Formats: sequence, structure tokens, C-alpha cells
Amino acid sequence: MNDSVIIENVGETVVLQFNRPAIKNPLSIETLETLHRIFTALDSNPNVERIIFTGSGDTFASGANLNEIARLNETTAREFGRRGQTMMQMIYHSKKMTVAAVDGFCMGGALDLAISCKRRIAAPRSVFAHPGVGLGIITGWSGTQMLPRLVGESAALEMFLTAKRINAYEALRIGLIDKIAANPLADSLANFAHETTS
Repeated sequence: MNDSVIIENVGETVVLQFNRPAIKNPLSIETLETLHRIFTALDSNPNVERIIFTGSGDTFASGANLNEIARLNETTAREFGRRGQTMMQMIYHSKKMTVAAVDGFCMGGALDLAISCKRRIAAPRSVFAHPGVGLGIITGWSGTQMLPRLVGESAALEMFLTAKRINAYEALRIGLIDKIAANPLADSLANFAHETTS
């Protein structure tokens, strides 16, 4: 059984928690396939209004599994990129309210996932980066299109070309996140509860 993603139902909200903290919650092929299956079902469920993504330990998620990337060839690399693109585009175009509740590291493909959501809330200790340039790679999961739309071309290029790490306060300043909260998940759920009762 794949327990890399835990599902919690909170009324009309569903929380999807990445649950491999010991290895920094990588978005492995297996995890992406699990997430694709879960999100497809939730996206078509009329009883679900909101979907929150969150992590565990000190990490939201750490992006693609580098061991899997190292084994890619020309053919499998295209399939790998398409798999990630499909997932991020599903989230981006979903009519549900999607939120990334980030508490800790949000790196690479995980940053692509976060910016695919309609809203991003982060804890003060959170760190954002696209570190691929240090490995001679760049994200193939739609981040190169979505990040400039969100923070502007200059800030996006700096992140892509320098692997610069952005803390929560800088992320808020450039528009990468919408809010800083001590507990992003609790804050998201509380705001939804307030919306329901108001």
C-alpha cells in the first residue's frame, strides 16, 4: 500500500498530506501517480469544495526524486516531464479552491505544485527554491510558465538561474505566497470554516 499521501476529510475540505518526512517528501513517480488518482476523484466530486496540500516534518515536498531523474533517458525523460505537467495543469485548471499550506522546505517540482494552487500560505520557517540549475537541469513541470506569471519575469529568472532560496518574508514580498501564518494548515481550515458560517 502506498502511504506517501494521506487523505483527511474536514467537511467539504480535503487535506492531502505528503507523508515521507524521513526522505523530505519527494514527488516520486509513485507519489505522482497516487496523487493523480486521488486528485482526479476529488476534482469530480461535487461534495468537495476545497483541496489543501500540505507536508510533514520540516518539508512541504522536495520535488522530483533525483534517483529517478538520474536514470532517465531521452524517451523516459519526455514521459517523466509529461507526467508532472499533467498533474500541475490539473491542479491549475481545477474549479475547486486549491491551497498549498507550506511549512518548511518547498523545492523544485514541489514549488511547481504550490504555484499551481490558487492560494499559498506559508509558515515563517518556509523556504522556496528551484535548485535544478546546480544539477544542470530545469523544471519540466510547467513552473517555467507559471512562476513568471506569479512573481514577474525578473524574479522568476533569478530563482531559475541562480537556485536562490527565498524565505517566507521574501516570498510574500514578491507575491510568491499570499500570507504568512504560524500554522498554515490550521489557518487555511479556520478561514474555510469562517467562510462557511459567515
